Amino acid sequence: MDKDMDAIYANDKFINCVPPTCSEVDSGAKRSRTTRSHGAAAAAVVLFLLLLSVILLAALVGLGVYHHDSAQHCAAVTVNLAELLQAAENKRDLLTDELANKTKELQEFQSLIPHLMPCPNGWTMLQSSCYFLSSTSGSWDHGRSDCRERGADLVIISNTEEQKSMSKLSTHDIWIGLSDRDRENTWKWTDGSPLTLTFWQNQQPDNGNGDARYGEEDCGTLVAGKDVNNNWNDLSCDASLHWICEKKALVLSKI
Repeated sequence: MDKDMDAIYANDKFINCVPPTCSEVDSGAKRSRTTRSHGAAAAAVVLFLLLLSVILLAALVGLGVYHHDSAQHCAAVTVNLAELLQAAENKRDLLTDELANKTKELQEFQSLIPHLMPCPNGWTMLQSSCYFLSSTSGSWDHGRSDCRERGADLVIISNTEEQKSMSKLSTHDIWIGLSDRDRENTWKWTDGSPLTLTFWQNQQPDNGNGDARYGEEDCGTLVAGKDVNNNWNDLSCDASLHWICEKKALVLSKI
């Protein structure tokens, strides 16, 4: 009986110890699963960080390469721009020189224009000659001197058409290039040619008709307002009249 009770007691003790042992086993399993879960998460984080580092490294390398290429490109562009700028400055200098030369040529041409005109400003062109009517008066010699300074001489009337034109040109009595200073009553033009066509007034020339008040009348005049066929007179060369200068018009040959 005692043996049976001991056996029962032993079995009861065995049974009573099982639950704690199972609990401990279950807790260990849970801890093992938790540890494995934490390890996997840590590994995932490490892997993610590693991948991120690789990506960042690749990005940095890419940026470095891009920066290097960009720097080289910028340097090339800078050199190219410098060359273009220098070429533009050279072109500008060349154009400036050409402009200066053209301006000089234009100024030279403009200075030639007055010499290329058939008649100077203020002169009247009739047929192939230029005529200048003085705005002042003076002696026959003074008038001739003024004409010579203008590259001309006192007018020589060589035909009827010219006589009519000179008669219309002035409202004043004027000196013409006619005189008999060298020999009385032998009238000549300023170029030395003899007088062949005349338009003397009636009873002229008369050399003052011997009147001392008029003196020697050795210079020819064209009297304003008279018949164009009879409006010449002889007068003292010291009298004060206007005058007409004449010179040949400039004729430009065709190119």
